[in-house]
Amino acid sequence: IDTERDHLDINLNSPNKGLGVDHSDSLSDVPVEGAVGNSANPLPPGLTEEEAEELRIELTKVEEEINTLRQVLSAKERHATELKRKLGLSPLNELRQNLTKSWQDVQTSNAYKKTQETLSQAGQKTSAALTTVGTAISRKLGDMRNSATFKSFEDKMGNLKYKVVGTRGNGEAVSSPTDTTPTQENPPF
Repeated sequence: IDTERDHLDINLNSPNKGLGVDHSDSLSDVPVEGAVGNSANPLPPGLTEEEAEELRIELTKVEEEINTLRQVLSAKERHATELKRKLGLSPLNELRQNLTKSWQDVQTSNAYKKTQETLSQAGQKTSAALTTVGTAISRKLGDMRNSATFKSFEDKMGNLKYKVVGTRGNGEAVSSPTDTTPTQENPPF
């Protein structure tokens, strides 16, 4: 079985690209994994020596084809890298472009749009709920400040302040309206 692979020119810059140039001699130095070169292996049952030899020859040709394709792929990858370098495309630029495109794809997806809409609605509802709670707390504090208990507490705190502060700016002692004893000029604290 003669295949076309023996006549492929893998030099990408060659004018004979893909035409009849024989590279079969250059494949002999490339090791092939799993190559069958040892004829000392016992034959499987039901296989004649001629059939085994034909299979070995076919396996060798297939493995040579695989190596040729690897060489062609490697040459094409080097050529593509060189073209990208000449165009100023670096791996970092490619990654940046891929990330930008992926992010745009995500933003235009239905799942992203639905999630964004849901989060927006949740944020609006949370804001409204916090506003309502804040208003309720303000109202309750206002009601509490106007209550008799709070006013009594406020009066007691005011009296305590007068007792602690002692004097005003002019040096006179300040006394509580309900206090009959004079305050100390220099309180201990």
